[in-house]
Amino acid sequence: MRVGVVDCGTNTVRLLIADGDPADGALTDVVRVLRFVRLGQGVDATHRFHPDALTRTFAALDEYAALIDRHRPLDGLRFLATSAARDATNRDEFFAEVALRLGVVPEVIAGVEEARLSFLGALAGGPVPAGPVLVMDIGGGSTELILGDVSGDVVTSQSLDVGSVRLRERFLHDDPPTPAQIADARQYVASLLDAGRIHLTALADATFIGVAGTTTSLSAMHMRLTSYDPARVHNSSLTVGAVHELTEHLLATPVAGVRAEFPFLEPMRAEVICAGALICGEVISRVGRPMMVRETDILDGAALGMLQSLS
Repeated sequence: MRVGVVDCGTNTVRLLIADGDPADGALTDVVRVLRFVRLGQGVDATHRFHPDALTRTFAALDEYAALIDRHRPLDGLRFLATSAARDATNRDEFFAEVALRLGVVPEVIAGVEEARLSFLGALAGGPVPAGPVLVMDIGGGSTELILGDVSGDVVTSQSLDVGSVRLRERFLHDDPPTPAQIADARQYVASLLDAGRIHLTALADATFIGVAGTTTSLSAMHMRLTSYDPARVHNSSLTVGAVHELTEHLLATPVAGVRAEFPFLEPMRAEVICAGALICGEVISRVGRPMMVRETDILDGAALGMLQSLS
C-alpha cells in the first residue's frame, strides 16, 4: 500500500510518500522532501498568514503536487496543519488554495493529536528499552512533550505554545540576542515547562527521544558534519553538556557566523536554531539524561496510522 502525508508547520512544509504493509507496520520511503517556507512568519504577532509566507508555501505545494501526481499515493493522502494554522485567522484562504493544488482537505490537528503522531513516529525509528519513553518535538510554533511506553500507549502529553520561530520573534530580536533577551526567553520557557503536567525532573529512568529539525540539526552540528547525513543523525545521542555548550555558542554567534560554521543549515533554520536550542536546553536540563535523536517523526506516525486504519 502507498500513502502520503504533508506536514505543514510554522517553519517548514514536508512531504512523505511511503509504501507499507499494515501487517508489519514498516515503512519504505518513496519520497521524503522538506522545504523551508516560514508559513508562520509574524503569525505570533498578527494572527494572520503573511502574503509572502503564503507565496513561498504555495510554491512548495505546487512542487509537491507534481510529486504526488507522479508517485500516486492511492491508499490515502493527509495534509496536517499544526501550530501556525491553529493561530491564523485567515487560514480558510490558505486551506482553499491547498485543496485546489493538492486535492485534499487540510486537517488542523490539535496539540494532543500532534503529540500522539510524533510519539508513534519516534517509536518507529527502532527498538527502545522497556520502561517509560519521553518524546520531544520542537517545532517552529509549538513544542510537544509526550510521555508513554514502548507499546505506543501515550500516558500524557502537553503542547507548549513556544517553538523556535515563535521564541525568536517574541524575545530574541537582536543578532546575536542580548543577555537580557536571552534571560527573558529562558524565563518564559522555564515557566511553561515548570507549570506543565509532565514532571520532567522525575523522569531519570525514561528513554528520552528528540525528533524534528531542531534536535536533528543540533546533533549534526555536534558531530561537526559538513553536509547533513540523516543516516548518521538517526539514533545518535546528545548529552546534557553537549546541548548546553551548543546553545550558549549559538546564542552568542550572529546568524551569518552560524551559517559559515555549519554550511548544511538552511537560512531559515539558521535564523531560529538558537531559539530551538534554548528550548531543547531547558528540557534536557530538567530530564537530566542524554537524548536519543531520531529522524522519524510526525510524518512517519501519520503514515503508519493511515496503514493501520486500512488493516
